[in-house]
Amino acid sequence: MMRHYELIERVQRYKPDVNEALLNKAYVYAMKKHGDQRRASGAPYFSHPLEVAAILADMRLDEATIAAALLHDTIEDTTATREEIDAMFGPDIGRLVDGLTKLKKIDLVSKKAEQAENLRKLLLAIAEDVRVLLVKLADRLHNMRTLDHVPEAKRLRIAEETMDIYAPLAGRMGMQDMREELEELAFRHINPDAHRTVTERLKETIARNVGVIAEIEKSLMTLFDKYKLRALVKSRQKKPWSVFRKMESKGLSFEQLSDIFGFRVMVETIEDCYRALGAIHSTWPMVPGRFKDYISTPKQNDYRSLHTTIVGPSRQRVELQIRTFAMDSIAEFGVAAHSIYKDHGDSADLFNGHQISKDTNAYGWLRKTIAQLAEGDSPEDFLENTKLELFQDQVFCFTPKGLLIALPKGATPIDFAYAVHTGLGDSCVGAKINGRMMPVITELKNGDEVEIVPAKGQVPPAAWETDRRHRQGARRHPPRHAHGDPQAIFRPRPAHP
Repeated sequence: MMRHYELIERVQRYKPDVNEALLNKAYVYAMKKHGDQRRASGAPYFSHPLEVAAILADMRLDEATIAAALLHDTIEDTTATREEIDAMFGPDIGRLVDGLTKLKKIDLVSKKAEQAENLRKLLLAIAEDVRVLLVKLADRLHNMRTLDHVPEAKRLRIAEETMDIYAPLAGRMGMQDMREELEELAFRHINPDAHRTVTERLKETIARNVGVIAEIEKSLMTLFDKYKLRALVKSRQKKPWSVFRKMESKGLSFEQLSDIFGFRVMVETIEDCYRALGAIHSTWPMVPGRFKDYISTPKQNDYRSLHTTIVGPSRQRVELQIRTFAMDSIAEFGVAAHSIYKDHGDSADLFNGHQISKDTNAYGWLRKTIAQLAEGDSPEDFLENTKLELFQDQVFCFTPKGLLIALPKGATPIDFAYAVHTGLGDSCVGAKINGRMMPVITELKNGDEVEIVPAKGQVPPAAWETDRRHRQGARRHPPRHAHGDPQAIFRPRPAHP
């Protein structure tokens, strides 16, 4: 088990003036409170909050967050109280720990309702301070890493909850590495046969393509040297869950997948991103319809990058992501890469050595979503609607004045109008899409310019809200439980006549 001085050394690597006294006090207090408690694996219980704190230290978070991680189970699982935490560590840390504490003595009729009420409490705490979310995700990640020791029935429930809520929540906050690991760990328990098969096929594919990957990396670096671009090129491969999900959703066999391998190009500036893109497109042909510019139009979780697919060296299809080093930090750590915490001063402006914006669309989206979700739903409806919100994909549209509006995939002009302003949604009677009058139930596409036609005194039909929720329900994620022969999805599908 990690010692307290090892944890402090981790924090000191990125914060030399770390408050050692605070971390030492939290370490000793939590260790004493958990005492002889044991985890399902037989390990001392305190090893869990310590590992959660280590995960957050690797994300370069402040000592208040790390102290909260050490204390996060004390109120729930020991004799500690909120008042005692406040008195010893201050109300800021007390609030964080309380936000991570499940409700006690919930008198509800079902486990699902209890889960929903605990989730509601957690989300409301996150809306006040995003550090609650970061500790919770680190907590869930360590629990998933040690899930093998949990009884099977509970193991499956935790894995499904992770796939339904916590992995997409990490994705919505831009924390892609966290999301991918949570998905992988959940997939392994939810569908072990499919996970095993995909993993084996990926290993075989990697072994066959080692030379090709090295050749593509070398060709790209040679090209950038020619254009005097300072760049770093990294190869990457799709994770088993990502492969399985794509095969399921698109009805493809393993052999039909063309983007198992991809390459990430990292440069210093935004200008260099476009210079690198120009060099690549002038050297190799681009695959039509596969270029996306998330730099000029960032995703709602603040993700920024250029995406393109080319027919590159050896006539291989090559999927590329081009971004700055700062964009790469945000793509990996999401909201954790933003200086959004109180009382951090200028020292929080740097993350992994790169300047980071203080604004985060992802956290703004989350707070708005939580406010909408928290209004009056039954526990079961709240849980379901939370899942629906987290699984929405996006479509980007514009107002006639050029204002960008991000909407869930499948959105209509009605949704667009409400996204601009509630009054505009209530008074909507028609819409122009790219200059043409279209029905208000038309599904919007990326890049559409939408002009809402309002009418004074218009009252929105009562069915609109029901219809909007119904459309959200149709956008659920693909099934995770393969039935029958798990090998069937890997066999080439017959060609259509």
